[in-house]
Amino acid sequence: MTVELDGWCTPGWGRVRDVLAANLASGEDLGAAVAVFHRGEPVVDLAGGWADRARTVPYARTTLQVVFSTTKGVVATALAMCVQRGLVGYGDRVSSVWPEFAAAGKERIEVRDVLSHRAGLEVPDGAMTLAEALDWEAATARLAASAPRRGPDGAHGYHAITFGWLAGEILRRVDGRSIGDFVAEEIAGPLGEEFWIGLPDRLEPRVAPLVAPRLGATDGAAPLGDVLTVNGALAVKGGFNRRDLRAAQIPGANGTGTARAVAAMYAATIGEVDAGGRGVRLLDEPTRLAAVQSATPAGERDAVLGARTVFSQGGYMLACEAVAYRRPQAFGHPGAGGSVGFADPGSGLSLAYSMNAMGAGLMVDPRAEALVAAAYASID
Repeated sequence: MTVELDGWCTPGWGRVRDVLAANLASGEDLGAAVAVFHRGEPVVDLAGGWADRARTVPYARTTLQVVFSTTKGVVATALAMCVQRGLVGYGDRVSSVWPEFAAAGKERIEVRDVLSHRAGLEVPDGAMTLAEALDWEAATARLAASAPRRGPDGAHGYHAITFGWLAGEILRRVDGRSIGDFVAEEIAGPLGEEFWIGLPDRLEPRVAPLVAPRLGATDGAAPLGDVLTVNGALAVKGGFNRRDLRAAQIPGANGTGTARAVAAMYAATIGEVDAGGRGVRLLDEPTRLAAVQSATPAGERDAVLGARTVFSQGGYMLACEAVAYRRPQAFGHPGAGGSVGFADPGSGLSLAYSMNAMGAGLMVDPRAEALVAAAYASID
């Protein structure tokens, strides 16, 4: 079966093209995109398949896609930029910039505890409504008033949704802008790319709806369903295919954009990227090194996911069994169903993959693994 792809790849990177084409031809992907930068230069920018289940709308490089927790890597970069500007430090107490957060015994929790999933706030106290989840002030107020389920000295537990509200409110308190505005104005805008936390209505027609299976179970101790739905708030028909869930700022999960935007962002964390004739670098080297410093003890199991996940103090996922990028210096974040974005300064590689047909896992996905392997093979 011949698969037509939108885009290009430079000589020597055909393995990545072949893997994407094979995933589409086999039906493992319905519509998908992959973008790769090497040493600051774009080398792969490809998409193919269909943006809709009926196979009437082609999936193009400009198709916008919800990428779930791949969004967390964008949020981590935004917070690192605030650290770089001296607005906040990873070792600062959250309550020093967000006084209400000190309630219910949380006065000792630090910014790095929040970003490395050690705050014990995977869910707020009590049931949460959809209206609260769609309202920034309501969601963050609920978390500020809630008691942690474990202290920062306990095992880390994946904050699937609440991570974004917590990190985003810290950013808002120190920068003054919402996380969505910051990403648009300080990351996507300068790079000339498209990535949104809180999707404008005018862009809805370009979004590929998600085709989602039921997520697989984990061995975690915390009820995963409660964590993923924030005590039921997001357990609604249509999920993130709904306009209201894409329009709100839910930065733990609802980032919507292109694969190229995510790959370009990661490339700009490890070097300079040419954006329309202007060099853009988002993080200097001292800031990047601080952001990727591990905050997870060796071998510690995630109290929510059960896997041995590893998070940095800046909010990135580091090389571990739960990610497709397992080289020692790599950092990034995967998203539920298969999407991923990461950078590896050791090889000068950054890659992002987005898709509408979701796999059954929250983290590592075989389609992403194959693309990452092909990219490394192209270098090696």
